[in-house]
Amino acid sequence: MTIIPSILISGAAAGIGKATALKFLAEGWRVGAYDIDRDGLTALANKLADDQRMRLVTGVLDVTDNDNWQQALDDFTSHSGGSLNLLFNNAGILCSGPLADGGLEAQQKLVDVNVRGLLAGCYHALPYLQQAATSDHGARVINMSSASAIYGQPGLAVYSASKFAVRGMTEALDLEWAPHGVKVMDVMPLFVRTRMVTNMNAGSIKRLGVRLTPEDIAATVYRMAHYRGTRVHWPVGLQTKLMMGASKLSPNWLTRLTNRWITR
Repeated sequence: MTIIPSILISGAAAGIGKATALKFLAEGWRVGAYDIDRDGLTALANKLADDQRMRLVTGVLDVTDNDNWQQALDDFTSHSGGSLNLLFNNAGILCSGPLADGGLEAQQKLVDVNVRGLLAGCYHALPYLQQAATSDHGARVINMSSASAIYGQPGLAVYSASKFAVRGMTEALDLEWAPHGVKVMDVMPLFVRTRMVTNMNAGSIKRLGVRLTPEDIAATVYRMAHYRGTRVHWPVGLQTKLMMGASKLSPNWLTRLTNRWITR
């Protein structure tokens, strides 16, 4: 009997999460699409062909609620025979503009979703991933990071900090969970054409534009799902790859100067 590989995606009702769900369904995976947006999940399911809808599991997930994470994982694995080959920690929010101009509570909520929510997903998913580690499809976590984790971005200070946290957690867990057979990676795009960047107040988006689509990220995540090497960070798009390469080769003062120009 052919065993269908399985992926659980947080923030799957729209944007990158939705595009990733559609990509993996098209490739024959069993997909758990979870989000706080129940209507968005219903719209996702309604657009599918019957064979894809049979492999889709949807559910409401508030990533800042630890119990809700456990419920979502229990729910999804009850449909997948206990298997979880891939957790895609995609859910996230963004606040832009000068730090002093934004509400403190909104910035703190960003940290709750982008950092605490991702931490909870990793923590609760580990036992399920360990069970899948010896399967043909293996076990891995892909975290949603950002080019903002290359160098701190003015106008995106807290968002950038949250993605630095994601980057650090990804690096640490990839080493920590290697003995368990669980690979941990992150995907690092620049700006993606989603609702998140609508009316965004940051100099970098005005200077660099929005060149990536959710489908670009979904295609990268699918490649990462089959990757067997040691690579951890996956920049998406030429701009991000150039920025990451330059940050490794340039002295810190030049990197700082470049980012000041980009975000002016």
